[in-house]
Amino acid sequence: MKTLAHISDLHFGRIDPTVVEGLLADLVHTRPDLVVISGDLVQRALPSHFKAARAFLERLPFPYLVVPGNHDIPVYNLFQRFTDPFATYRRYISRDLSPFHIDDHVAVLGINTARSVILDFSHGRINGKQIRRIQEVFAQVPEHVFKVLFTHHPFLPPPDAPQTRLVGRARLALPALEACGVDLLLAGHLHRAYSGDIMSFHTQVARSILVAQASTATSTRLRNEANAYNLITIANPAVTFEVRSWEGASFARGLVSRYVRQGQRWQLETQDTGFRPDGVPMPSGLPIAR
Repeated sequence: MKTLAHISDLHFGRIDPTVVEGLLADLVHTRPDLVVISGDLVQRALPSHFKAARAFLERLPFPYLVVPGNHDIPVYNLFQRFTDPFATYRRYISRDLSPFHIDDHVAVLGINTARSVILDFSHGRINGKQIRRIQEVFAQVPEHVFKVLFTHHPFLPPPDAPQTRLVGRARLALPALEACGVDLLLAGHLHRAYSGDIMSFHTQVARSILVAQASTATSTRLRNEANAYNLITIANPAVTFEVRSWEGASFARGLVSRYVRQGQRWQLETQDTGFRPDGVPMPSGLPIAR
């Protein structure tokens, strides 16, 4: 069994310091085996913002993997944006834009979907070279090892907003992800937390791939959701997603969804909305679909 803490959209430069401290305290409490950070570490790609993000990473008492998001690309420094958009990210965060971790239970690969040369660089894209890397990396992973791919931009829209723009070339990438046995996709960008099966939207896919989207962990740029992160427990053939939501003084258990693999399909077995500290049920954001 392995536990991943999936956090996203930190946005240092526009954070709530109390939430940052609460997040660090909750990670110490939950003790994940690995922290996966799916982009947008900073708000404006300024050195001061990256220094703050670096200080946060140095306080993590657990190993972590990280990829950049679109906010980690300069907005106002046009020369750097088009000549070396990840220079400051590499200086302060990581030189590796496609990190990889593997152990006896789980293999986790990050892919950078942030782009500086598309018309609207808030959107992301995956390219052919990256798809080949995914295939080559996961082809070497033993079949019993659970395979996780994380990006900043999503492959699955929210259940109540199917027109949401997804990562560019998603339909080109999905057959490759299916063929090399990816089990779980993690992403952020939308500041919304939800989970599901890629087959619920991409009907051309014949094999289930689970998806977990993370809300913003520490930013004040909320979109009708509290700050939150995902605590993911992998006990093949079962996976449990627990949304850890900020409750004003600490992070607490929110929506919990448990999936079990049956053949080539993931089935949503149980879903619990959880309870607030005052006993009031947490609202469910995802109905059980059979």
